[in-house]
Amino acid sequence: MAGDNRTSASGTGSAWRWLMWGGAAALLALPALAMRFTTEVDWGPEDFTVFGIMLLVACSACELAVRLIAGRAGRLVAIAAIGLAFLLVWAELAVGIFH
Repeated sequence: MAGDNRTSASGTGSAWRWLMWGGAAALLALPALAMRFTTEVDWGPEDFTVFGIMLLVACSACELAVRLIAGRAGRLVAIAAIGLAFLLVWAELAVGIFH
């Protein structure tokens, strides 16, 4: 573990974290930006809260998976499963695909 810098404050470990959390922040800001230019996007505070919680849970789960799963293939499977679950919940909340 001495050479493992995935979770260190510097090195390659922090690059993916910045990208993931920065991407989540950008995703959360996109609807607010879109609302300034079009009337087709109409989000209220509750929409931003739910989406923010979903992003927080998904990104935290990805961080946990990267920290706990040793192999690259296992990490990718876990992150793909987290992403799929995120998209399914998002689609269900948006349009109710399951009922």
